[in-house]
Amino acid sequence: MSQGGDTRRVQAYDGELGAAVARAQEGDEAAFAVAYRLVQPGLLGYLRGIVGDDAEDVAADAWLEIARDLGRFQGDGAGFRGWTAAIARHRALDQLRRQQVRPRPSAPGRDLLDLPSGHSTHEQAPEALSTERALELVRALPRDQAEAVLLRVVVGLDGPAAARVLGRRPGAVRTAAHRGLKALARLLGVTDGTRAEPN
Repeated sequence: MSQGGDTRRVQAYDGELGAAVARAQEGDEAAFAVAYRLVQPGLLGYLRGIVGDDAEDVAADAWLEIARDLGRFQGDGAGFRGWTAAIARHRALDQLRRQQVRPRPSAPGRDLLDLPSGHSTHEQAPEALSTERALELVRALPRDQAEAVLLRVVVGLDGPAAARVLGRRPGAVRTAAHRGLKALARLLGVTDGTRAEPN
């Protein structure tokens, strides 16, 4: 799809989201459900990249705050995506602080997952492209790069909106996202848009 087609699709999506948010602010519960349906997948992907398995719990906490403060939100659909991402990020950072105070025991068998596999690269390729694997790779990035990639690619925020969520300059977020995407490409063996051939 052309960049113009992508832009029109995002504008239509943000238009639908903005209309749903406006109706939800007037008390329309069905409209709030539409806003949730439009935002939740990207928000959950973003949170999985930050807090892993705790993403659904953190998302639930974030949505409670979003619902409570919805009347105070001012803006359009794109603004709503940024606002919800900022709330989710704060809840995620709270969760990470709690984990540092009370670290969780590692899951049984987690160390076994890190052992080399007997499968060929060809057999592993579909798994390597799975969402969970992608999020694992993103979590391996430095935090500034991981968050920039997640906000730009998964949540779909533009540079200035992602910068507002992170409290950074747009140029710094753009650079972090670029570096993160390049690092992911190296991890996946992708060069110039093509996957490197196994030796």
